[in-house]
Amino acid sequence: MTVTGRQKAALLLLQLGKERAARVMAQLDVAEIEDLTSEIMRMDRVDQRLADEIVDEFYGVAEIGPGVGGGPGFAQQLLEASLGKEKAAGMIERLQASMAGHSFEFLQKADARQVVSLLDGEHPQTVALVLAHLRPDHASAILAGLPVDVRADVAHRIALMERASPDVVAVVIEALQRKASAVLQPRELAAVGGVQPLVEIINRADPTTEKSILEGLFERDEALADQVRSLMFVFGDVVLLEDRAVQLVLRQVETGTLAQALKGSPTEVRDKILTNLSDRARENLVEEIDLLGPVRLSQVEEARAAIVQVIRGLEESGQIVVRRDAEDELVA
Repeated sequence: MTVTGRQKAALLLLQLGKERAARVMAQLDVAEIEDLTSEIMRMDRVDQRLADEIVDEFYGVAEIGPGVGGGPGFAQQLLEASLGKEKAAGMIERLQASMAGHSFEFLQKADARQVVSLLDGEHPQTVALVLAHLRPDHASAILAGLPVDVRADVAHRIALMERASPDVVAVVIEALQRKASAVLQPRELAAVGGVQPLVEIINRADPTTEKSILEGLFERDEALADQVRSLMFVFGDVVLLEDRAVQLVLRQVETGTLAQALKGSPTEVRDKILTNLSDRARENLVEEIDLLGPVRLSQVEEARAAIVQVIRGLEESGQIVVRRDAEDELVA
């Protein structure tokens, strides 16, 4: 069995007992403590011979009892002894949240259409719970595949969701496990859902799905819909970007796409883009816009969505920081 250095350190701490282990962890930085605690939370019972070998490797002498216990309970006690209850609670919650997605790992690798079929007939709250645990891009594809009348309901429930009971999640996992014939070992989880996860899901949806979800949200909860809209980046928000950020974006957009996107756009948006082009590029773009003639609205929306995706990609990679108010924007 291959054991990593982090796992060896975690095993050693388990054998020191809470008080001595706490003194050791108190000498580590926060990142190291989180790494070791994450390993401890994954451990339940460890083979005695392996434990002996680890102790022998570190100290040359093994003096432990029968078996080594770990798990969330031990991890929390250890953290409370070294960091205090308040900091320990926050760290445990962050670790549990980061581990939550593993509970639905078999869905992470499944095709979105397969997941849609799997969730067919499930209560919207169940669907919301599942999507809140998946990667935003995967959840977005699944949300787009749901019936139109279900999308907004599910989106609304994701936004209002704060925490998920481990018992409820276990029931959902067990039911989906039976339907999908997949092997899954559920783990405890903490905070899931909320407005920001919903925004990330919608941001990755196609324009038609995005519009459908927002309209449905508006019908159910106008204030929530406004909150979601305020956190989303749309094509018109390009005026909020610094000039250097706009220039980075324009390098990745073809002139034809840009010309279609600017059809019927507000003057301030058009000016923002044109002023960040060279004289020659500006002339070529204006000429192409004039040559286009009437353009279908769907084509304009697709072009604008493509540019927004470029902006979101640059933001996610850290090359630009998008501001949505009067704050300064930083460009790497």
